[in-house]
Amino acid sequence: TEATGYGNVYFLQNMLTTRGIDIAGKRVAISGSGNVALYTAKKLLSLGAKVISLSDSDGAAIFPDGLTQELFDEVFDLKTLYRGRISELCEAHPDSCKYFPRERPWKHVEKVDIAMPSATQNELDASDARALLDAGCFAVSEGANMPSTPEAIAELQKARILYAPGKAANAGGVLVSGLEMSQNAEHLSWTFEEVDGKLEQLIRGMFHNVDDTAKEYGQEGNFVMGANIAGFLKVADAMLAQGVC
Repeated sequence: TEATGYGNVYFLQNMLTTRGIDIAGKRVAISGSGNVALYTAKKLLSLGAKVISLSDSDGAAIFPDGLTQELFDEVFDLKTLYRGRISELCEAHPDSCKYFPRERPWKHVEKVDIAMPSATQNELDASDARALLDAGCFAVSEGANMPSTPEAIAELQKARILYAPGKAANAGGVLVSGLEMSQNAEHLSWTFEEVDGKLEQLIRGMFHNVDDTAKEYGQEGNFVMGANIAGFLKVADAMLAQGVC
């Protein structure tokens, strides 16, 4: 259950490294409160980042001073055990949480360094992208499938911030499924820590493949193009290896 959220954070860390940025202390806006969002938040908190938002289909919760470990534990139980709504957390902690019904978080974060859309498709549009940029956002890493509209992506790329498309950044779940298949085929049993370590290593290798491909084709820092070309070449090479031309 941790794979996609943890993997997105690992991809983000590798992307930040290209500009010498440490994730510790950075203000991160997350959308959603399902497995991807919750485990993204959990990993970020363990790395010293400040999580400043979560959301669900009813609205957005903003944490101006950051999500404390106690609040995270409460929202984790609220969502995973009781299937509650994010509004309940804000009602219980009005001094720590601001609730915006029927809203996404992007236009309500006053100062943000990183955005990690982790809820649903097309949840971040061009106006949201501009709001994030105005609030100081310098990196976006996608946890959901295609959460940014084409117009939003154009805004982010025009601003030349770090942008990781979901086709690469949220691949952690697929990678760990592959690890599960390996365990089954070889009759192995790995600990959680071993699987997490392998996930981090695989994400690092994938990021460098994306980064190197972008550089090779004259688009350094364009991780969308790097992911597109690297993905195409992987499929094309596999087809050629099978005699398909």
